[in-house]
Amino acid sequence: MVTANSSCFQPLSFFLLGIPGLEHLHVWISVPFCSIFLSAIIGNSTVLLIIFIDTSLHQPMYIYFSVLAFVDLILTNSTVPKLLSIFWFQYNEISFRLCLLQMFFIHAFSTTESGIFLAMAYDRYVAICNPLRYSIIVTTSVIIKSGVLALLRGVVYILPLPLFVVRIHQYTSNVILHSYCEHMAVVRLSCSDASFNDHLGMIIGFLVLVMDSVFIVCSYTMILRAVLKLTKKAGMKAFGTCISHVSAILCFYIPILCSSLVHRFGRNVPHHTHILLANSYLLLPPMLNPLVYGIRTKQIRNRVIQLFF
Repeated sequence: MVTANSSCFQPLSFFLLGIPGLEHLHVWISVPFCSIFLSAIIGNSTVLLIIFIDTSLHQPMYIYFSVLAFVDLILTNSTVPKLLSIFWFQYNEISFRLCLLQMFFIHAFSTTESGIFLAMAYDRYVAICNPLRYSIIVTTSVIIKSGVLALLRGVVYILPLPLFVVRIHQYTSNVILHSYCEHMAVVRLSCSDASFNDHLGMIIGFLVLVMDSVFIVCSYTMILRAVLKLTKKAGMKAFGTCISHVSAILCFYIPILCSSLVHRFGRNVPHHTHILLANSYLLLPPMLNPLVYGIRTKQIRNRVIQLFF
């Protein structure tokens, strides 16, 4: 069933190994993965429902929350169902086209989520540094345009990755040492030199993660300067509106940073640790973001209590 030899061939499908090296623990590992998946689905669906039905929440910050929840739902459903089928039923096979589609969705919507965080940082910058013109600058039209722009950027940046993979016709193996169709995990199986794809992935990662992080840090530097000019009470109240956003950013970027550092420098780190870290930045933010919004945002917290209790 699984072909893995040194000769080059063109596979019709690939085989994902789940968490390589921990196959004997897949059933036990599936418990936290399934719990995270259900939490993410319920949490983000609840956020979307509450913001949709409560007209008082049709404001820029909450609209951004709803867009983020929608992106998180797509990210979660792009990875976990297939992973659970591997854990529970040993259904490792994935067709070549579905593998490319999963690759595109995972990377494109991760890029989109980073763009949404950048737009939210700008929203908080205008709200605190230029509050009198906030309603004029941050309009519904601006929010829609920023969301569409974040999505288009994700598509434009990531579309070349699967397109270049399509051009690879010969592989040394069809066994992917990963739990999902990660770009470089697939490219490294090719018979040809993968350095171009590796450099392309690094350039895209720099444009997305590093540049977005720089702009977000700049926004919060200016926010902090504006807050320090206010009275202590007013400053705490103003910065308190940013806590949810800052927490969501940390939940998203810290797992990515840890995974990148271990991938680049952790040569002696077991392979299953790399895979678990690679899953963490796709699974933890969708689970934690609704909790952050619910705990830190009074309006959403009250609506959740009313909805369920």
